[in-house]
Amino acid sequence: MTEIEQALAAFADFMWGPQLVFLLVGGGLFFTFHSRLAHFKYLKHSFDLLRGRYSADGGKGEVAGDISHFRALATALAGTIGVGNITGVAVAITVGGPGAVFWMWVTALVGISTKFYTASLAIMYRGYDDAGKLQGGPMYVIREGLGKRWLPLAYLFAVAGMFGTLPVFQVNQLVQITRDAVAIPAGIVSADSHFTFDLIMGIVLSIFLFAVAVGKVKRVSAVAGSMVPAMVLFYFLITGYLLLSHITELPAMLALIVTDAFSGEAVSGGVLGAVILIGVQRGVFSNEAGLGTESLAHGAAKTNEPAREGLVAMVGPIIDTLLVCTCTALAILVTGVWEGDAIGVTLTSQAYDQVFPGLGSYLMLIMVFVLSTTTV
Repeated sequence: MTEIEQALAAFADFMWGPQLVFLLVGGGLFFTFHSRLAHFKYLKHSFDLLRGRYSADGGKGEVAGDISHFRALATALAGTIGVGNITGVAVAITVGGPGAVFWMWVTALVGISTKFYTASLAIMYRGYDDAGKLQGGPMYVIREGLGKRWLPLAYLFAVAGMFGTLPVFQVNQLVQITRDAVAIPAGIVSADSHFTFDLIMGIVLSIFLFAVAVGKVKRVSAVAGSMVPAMVLFYFLITGYLLLSHITELPAMLALIVTDAFSGEAVSGGVLGAVILIGVQRGVFSNEAGLGTESLAHGAAKTNEPAREGLVAMVGPIIDTLLVCTCTALAILVTGVWEGDAIGVTLTSQAYDQVFPGLGSYLMLIMVFVLSTTTV
């Protein structure tokens, strides 16, 4: 078993290596300069589209697709705003120091351009599945846009995506915080013996997700559309209160993020490249820009205008990384818990426990439950 774990770890390290920075950040920069920042000029238009101020058909008659712009964005955010925004940021700070947050910001900024292009392509090159239903996604972009010669890539990415997007991390963190915040304090399980509890939690979670999934995209979008915005607002409220209670530390922590981004002192060995790599990894894990998964949701949008959906998709990294992840990072930094030994969701819980004694862990439990289940 140890050999298998080591082999998987080595493979993951290779796949998430320096080439990741080149492909994702480099690709995002290419799209940014290729567009001459044109899509950034229409950022306000993105929010107008989300508010439904423009017709879905763009004056072109019958509209293809199943869900609105808002539902498409909410479904995409349900897959991105999740455990990575809470525990992934904590891991980034623990391993890469405060400077990793800066490189998460960089990844998000170039990811805005990537999202614009991928979502636009998802509308331009939609295709029909075996049931004759119109669908969108990277596999249809390859099939309809590149032709049959490139079809093997669609199967390759489908297989890679099947394994690469397994929600193992989300479920693991949800079970962990439930166990630490509820089961162990209540004496239901012990810290050393909790296999049965973990198994039951997995079964219950599977049943819940099955009830949502059988409704396919419309039910998923309905659940995501109601739960994700509410959780984001709730998270902003409690984090805003935390930051206001430590407002005097905010300027120093923001400065630390920037200075540490170019020093690498917080990383073992002081390697600057490691800080950049960790920041990019966590940023991509957070907003999924460049992975292609977001185009599955945006490809189902009810619109005949590809650029419109591209503009809507741009909002994703802004909300996900530049807002939610930054809130988590600042909460961890201003409370000083990042200098301790805790990691992951436990570190984030400690930050909120300082401001909400006895409630912080339960608040995180609620957040992780909702965000992990919608991500899954």
